[in-house]
Amino acid sequence: MVRTAIEQAVKEALVTLGAGEASFVVERPREMAHGDYATNAALAAAKLLKKIPKEVAESLAEAIGKIEGIEKIEPVAGFVNFYLSAVAVRQEVSSATQDGWGANDLYKGKKVMVEYTDPNPFKEFHIGHLMSNTIGESIARLFEAAGADVSRANYQGDVGVHVAKAIWGKQQNPSMTWGEAYVYGSDQYEAHKEEMDTLNKTIYEKSDAAVQALYDEGRAQSLEHFEKLYALLGTKFSYYFFESQVGPVGLEIVKKHPEIFQMSEGAVVFKGEQYGLHTRVFINSKGLPTYEAKELGLAEAKKEKGSFDISLTVTANEISEYFKVVRKAAELVFPDLEGRMLARFHGFLKLTTGKMSSRKGNVITGESLVSDLIEESKEKMQGRDVADAQKTAEAVAVGAIKYAVLKQGSGRDIIFDPEKSLSLEGDSGPYLQYARVRALSLLRGAKEAGVDAGTSDAPEAMGALERIILHYPDAVARAAREMEPHYVTTYLTELASAFNSWYAQEKVIGGPHPHYGVLLTEAFENVMTQGLNVLGIPAPQEM
Repeated sequence: MVRTAIEQAVKEALVTLGAGEASFVVERPREMAHGDYATNAALAAAKLLKKIPKEVAESLAEAIGKIEGIEKIEPVAGFVNFYLSAVAVRQEVSSATQDGWGANDLYKGKKVMVEYTDPNPFKEFHIGHLMSNTIGESIARLFEAAGADVSRANYQGDVGVHVAKAIWGKQQNPSMTWGEAYVYGSDQYEAHKEEMDTLNKTIYEKSDAAVQALYDEGRAQSLEHFEKLYALLGTKFSYYFFESQVGPVGLEIVKKHPEIFQMSEGAVVFKGEQYGLHTRVFINSKGLPTYEAKELGLAEAKKEKGSFDISLTVTANEISEYFKVVRKAAELVFPDLEGRMLARFHGFLKLTTGKMSSRKGNVITGESLVSDLIEESKEKMQGRDVADAQKTAEAVAVGAIKYAVLKQGSGRDIIFDPEKSLSLEGDSGPYLQYARVRALSLLRGAKEAGVDAGTSDAPEAMGALERIILHYPDAVARAAREMEPHYVTTYLTELASAFNSWYAQEKVIGGPHPHYGVLLTEAFENVMTQGLNVLGIPAPQEM
């Protein structure tokens, strides 16, 4: 790979200049006019050598000398820019048509467990679960693209007051769905608090056969329903963990470690102030494990599934401080977990008003949002010759939501406009999907015309499309390193724009460069397909 050769040449040149310890990066310049790659090595070396960056850049460029595949090396204001030759670029384009192109070995040999989604049985699958699923699935795929052995985990709350609320609601009106029963129970909780709290105790104790039967029915139906949503979203979990299983384990862990947890006003707490954190309750005054204690049980349950190098949890910003306390307590209990428990927090998804109605009243759940977008997609496809409208509409709807979530840093809130999210023009998931569908159409036409891919008729001047294609591996590597899928989303959007511009101007079949045009299209289609897959966005065959 040309970038690797550049990095090695820069390292050797820095040693020659007496600044071998300088830390630098080789990355794509912001503007294509500044080359295909650039390095800040001269800036870093200038600090060590106490020289002017411009002079160091000139010396560095001279010391680097020639690199195979590089046509020009240019020092500019403390940076060194590298321009690839047409031959090198077109070799990369040819490589980009191969399966697996763009993968890396950043996490090769590492075992990674990613926990995400975490919906609770008896409750609705809300928008937060949708965000967690989207981000978690994409990060899991990025780890896989970086060579890791990845397992996917789902932690669900199948006990607690929310269960009592749902069962109480179902008892009042058996015709309700479990989600509706939970909403009704929540609305009536203050008026029937004692009744529901007693029911919650009964559920914990499993002391009433009728209640237990209702519980078993609701839990099974909820989990089965969630599986249908996971299939639609493209997720298949390796492990399922439940609060009912890890709660008792967490309770015993806390009791076994009085050196870590302390009694306070009848409860057992972890005093995090000595670690720059805050105090949290792990066993309440009734002797029951809190969410915090259950997290310790979850940590042990994860360890029992096998050793891992990284345990990543994808969850909402609002519990970031809670997570820090739990993680510290877990590291004290399990010293081998120190530095291995990571988290990626996401913001809220807020919908623009007046765009869509919800069948759930004033609350738009994650599930209803997907369903509504599927129906909107179907309406937009009316009159088009699409073989499987339902399957395509599902792919477009899921792509629209996932793109909106993944197009920016995971910790930021998102303003979601359902109408714009389905647009085939510009900043949307369907825009990427449709660009790929266009490429497939062009390739079918080339096959019918008997035009093969090749570089024999490549034009002398290089275009933007081919120079953008070669940076896909860089985008994937950075996204995996930082656990931030938006780098891939941004890259694919730029790539689709370049392809659409090229597609509008270039006549491939019957034009002056048919063979190279087909090669470029094959490379684009392969990169877009792999990129969408890394993001977890479906790639429909037609739209």
